[in-house]
Amino acid sequence: MANGHAADGDGNGDRESDGSGRGGSGSGNGDSAAGREAVRVDRVMDGLRAFGANYTEFTRRFATWLGLHSTDAAALVEILYAEDQGTPLSPARLSERVSLSSGATAILLKRLEQAGHIVRTRESADRRVVTLRSSPDIRPRAIAFFGPYSERMAEAMAAYSPQEIQHFENFLGTLRTTMDALLAHEYEGGGPTPPAP
Repeated sequence: MANGHAADGDGNGDRESDGSGRGGSGSGNGDSAAGREAVRVDRVMDGLRAFGANYTEFTRRFATWLGLHSTDAAALVEILYAEDQGTPLSPARLSERVSLSSGATAILLKRLEQAGHIVRTRESADRRVVTLRSSPDIRPRAIAFFGPYSERMAEAMAAYSPQEIQHFENFLGTLRTTMDALLAHEYEGGGPTPPAP
């Protein structure tokens, strides 16, 4: 339903045939090309949702493992990931990543700093710019926790050709751009205007 399709297809399975084999009177929705494509898209979206739910649970377990609130752990993961990518975060970028206000992010960072999980540095020529880094103590623990995850994901990806991985990357990039646009426009104020009763 989330993709705009009914559970049994696209609702066009009872159209008259146009000679292309994509319709036919009395054919079930799942038997038409459009119906099969709708079901395939639904399966992909369901898979993405399931993976997202699993990753959320994975982060929750990381939080429990460290004795942190789940939001603090999610922020720590963002800091670690950005650092690994060679693009460490500023507090402002972190607040965007974890969808918190600047004030809430400042409080969160204070907790992480007091716990000894992060350090704030001033690496830019502009000394007002703060860079977030993981502490030397937390990195080995993060590596220990995420090690099995990284290994299993690498094994799973190794089953696909570089061309297929490129297709996946393009697909996920398109989904991310689409979601960014939705959040910036249709959902900017929290959501669409509810229909009148």
